[in-house]
Order: sequence, then structure tokens, then C-alpha cells
Amino acid sequence: MTPERTSLAGIPASAEQPQSGLPALRDRDLLPAIEPDRRVNDWGRSERIEGIFDRTVVEFFYRYWFRAEVEGIENVPSSGGALLVSNHSGALPPDAATIARAIREEHPNPRPLNITVEHFFKGYPLFSMLIPKIGCVPAHPANVHRLLHDEEQLVLVFPEGRKGTEKLFHQRYRLRRFGRGGFVTAAMRARAKLVPVCVVGAEESAPIFAQVGVLKRLTGLAYFPLTPTFPWFGPLGMLGYLPAKFRIRFLEPIDTAELGADPDSDKALVQTISQEVRGRIQENVHEMVAERKSVWLG
Repeated sequence: MTPERTSLAGIPASAEQPQSGLPALRDRDLLPAIEPDRRVNDWGRSERIEGIFDRTVVEFFYRYWFRAEVEGIENVPSSGGALLVSNHSGALPPDAATIARAIREEHPNPRPLNITVEHFFKGYPLFSMLIPKIGCVPAHPANVHRLLHDEEQLVLVFPEGRKGTEKLFHQRYRLRRFGRGGFVTAAMRARAKLVPVCVVGAEESAPIFAQVGVLKRLTGLAYFPLTPTFPWFGPLGMLGYLPAKFRIRFLEPIDTAELGADPDSDKALVQTISQEVRGRIQENVHEMVAERKSVWLG
């Protein structure tokens, strides 16, 4: 008996022909159906979950708790890729969500903001599942380039990295070193604009009074800070922000496309721009702190 021939799709040849008046089974019929109402993008961002999170948690803190005031929102481009560069602080930093909310709330042409996060967040159950759904992506050069160049989106980076979030209260508003200028290289390769961002208020909303190395090693956490609410109120203490008044200032952008240089061969230029961006943010942060009359009232 001759065995039945099987096509490359794994379907017996006889099944490819109409039988008993039934339509032929095509290879594409085996593919999953296209979801026209798909609400999760390629990065795992969920419109539904982000919308719920934004309308509840972020809205409350932005409008009622931090009472955020925004300056220079017109400096955020309405189209094209742009890399937002901000100072960073707080035990569980509230600055990223506040900046993203400011763009959605205050900008004449609101756009989603992609927030880069450290890879160690993958080690925290539940939290690691939530952060991609609300617009966070791993801080990797390839990810940043794709978002800026290929998808022409807004991306937020914190060049201070973990060093910024580990600052003690007496070190507040002193920017740490901006690494090796990787954010400048990313922007230049994508020919995107650099938008410096200054945040005042986060240092007082989540102040860190000490770092406990022993408990860090015992718990396996990236760091173990002592704050007004953590660890006294357990894990929820990390969200126990004080009602400091937030001020956010978007500075004039730098168009890297006009530089006409190769970031891989001109390292001196990369470092120069990195220091310029850091200097502009530091100068404006000091100015904003000097102008306010009260930590709580602004």
C-alpha cells in the first residue's frame, strides 16, 4: 500500500482538495487569526493596563499629591524620535511616571513615553510583569535605537542610573556622573533630538536617610534604603511618598542631526555633549530649588 503523500504544511494531500462539498483547507487557515483590536504592542505595552494605572495611581499623585507644575512642554517634539534626559532620585523614583503624565496632560500633541529601566527589575515577581505593560523597556542600546530611529518615538533615560536612586538625603540635587555618554551616542546614531529634563520635588517625596548593606545582602534587593515609610510599612512603604511639590522643566532640545559627526569615531564630542547636558540640568535644578519658597507648597 502506497503511503499517503504529505505536503510541507504537514497536511495530507488529500485534505487539500475539496471533499463532500467542503471548501479546501489552505495553509494560511492554520495561522492564528489577526487581532484587529489588539491592545498590546511589540514591547508588551498594554493600552488597557496602562490606562487603568494612569487614571488611578498616576493621576492621583500627579494632580493631587505632587501637584505638578510644568514648564517648557513645547520643547518636547510633536513628531519624530526624541530622547528625554532627566535627573533621577528617590527610593522608588516617582519622576518617570510624573514626566510621562506631564506629556500626556500638558502637551498640545500628547505622545506615549517609553521609559528605560535597569535590568535588575526582572528579578522582582509581579513588578517585573507590570513594568513593560505601563511603557517601560529594558535599557539597552538596541532597544533605544529601534524606538528612536525605526519607530520615531519618545524615550526617557536617566544617565545617573542606579547611582541617582541611591543618593542620601544630604546629597539631594547633586547630579551624579552621566556615565560614558551612551545616551548621546544613541541619539546621534538615530539622528534624534536630545531634550534635557529637570525635576524638583522627587528628592523630598522619597528621601533616603541611609543604606543598609547587611539587609541588602539578606533580602537580595538591589539596595535596601531607610525612608520615612520603608521598611516600617513593609513593601507598600516604597510607595509611601511624601507630598512634596513637583516642578518639571523641559529645556531647549539639542538636534544631533545637525552635528554631522560619527559618535563611534568622535568620542570627544560625545563626552562634550554629555557634560553639556548634565551641566544644563544641574544649573536649572539649582535655579528651581533656589526659586521655591517651600518644599511642600512650591
